[in-house]
Amino acid sequence: MKLAVVLYNLGGPDSPEAVEPFLRNLFSDPAIISLPGILRRPLARFVARRRAPIAREIYAKLGGRSPILEETQAQATALERELAARGHEARAFIAMRCWKPFTDDAAREVAAWKPDRIVRLPLYPQFSTTTTGSSEDAWLAASIAAAIVAPQSRVCCYPWVEGFVAAEVALIREAYQKAKPGHSYRLLLSAHGLPERTIAKGDPYRWQVERSAAAIVAALGMPGLDWSVCYQSRVGPLKWIGPATDTEIRRAGAEGKALIVAPIAFVSEHSETLVELDIEYGKLARESGVRDYLRVSTVGTRVEFMGALADLVERAVGTTQAVTCGQGRICPTSSVRCGYGEGRA
Repeated sequence: MKLAVVLYNLGGPDSPEAVEPFLRNLFSDPAIISLPGILRRPLARFVARRRAPIAREIYAKLGGRSPILEETQAQATALERELAARGHEARAFIAMRCWKPFTDDAAREVAAWKPDRIVRLPLYPQFSTTTTGSSEDAWLAASIAAAIVAPQSRVCCYPWVEGFVAAEVALIREAYQKAKPGHSYRLLLSAHGLPERTIAKGDPYRWQVERSAAAIVAALGMPGLDWSVCYQSRVGPLKWIGPATDTEIRRAGAEGKALIVAPIAFVSEHSETLVELDIEYGKLARESGVRDYLRVSTVGTRVEFMGALADLVERAVGTTQAVTCGQGRICPTSSVRCGYGEGRA
């Protein structure tokens, strides 16, 4: 059986010239700005023009481009190898939401390969309407346009799947081995933020992030561990979920703490980790009196994580239901925009 695995990710600009159109694609997404298209599209152009100079400065620190495609390609290759080792003829296709390779491109490639089965797999452990939900909508439209006929199934989310948690724990433990004697460390588990109004509409993202954090802390097994969940990457005037990562850094400095910061919603390195966490927040930590600042790597191609993704794919192949890290739906009933219950094929 020829198995196609479609990997969802956001994408990132591949040159300084791509920054503004990348932002325009991002803010044109109805899952990001929930206005009618006649209003959303001109607003997206306006916001993209305003933010482009700042964003170009950010990407300049990375050589003028995002590394997310190369990171995702490495994960695709590692997943293919893991599935091949399990006896599957599998190929992973990258479907980026806001830059190349776009979802439409991925759908055409899948159609040309003529798989017997397709599994859709988000590289977002925690479901949000703004990430996995948006990618699902784009893929379903693209697969119809590409006349894909192979049966499809999907992975919805995996916030506490064992391999993801094990990879996070291993990386955090490596960071603690670098801790300086005599310092009191606090562990910050940082995730990308969202506007509060998105959560208020029933998006399960915050709930799932908190469950990821709880699973990681439980698996660390460090009695008396000083830790906190926080949220980064706030943009615009809306009120976002908190506590904010920069606020927690300042608080740690005021309390004479050292910090270990672990991104738990990003699975690959890109601007939010390499620039925001490493450079901007590293500078803030020094200015705020944080005694030591250590950043934990993303899970990337860790064998534990690749094994978890392969397990999820194999589960999805054997069912027509959405796959989660539990048995069926994992979100509370208050999460009315839970990805499991959105009626997708």
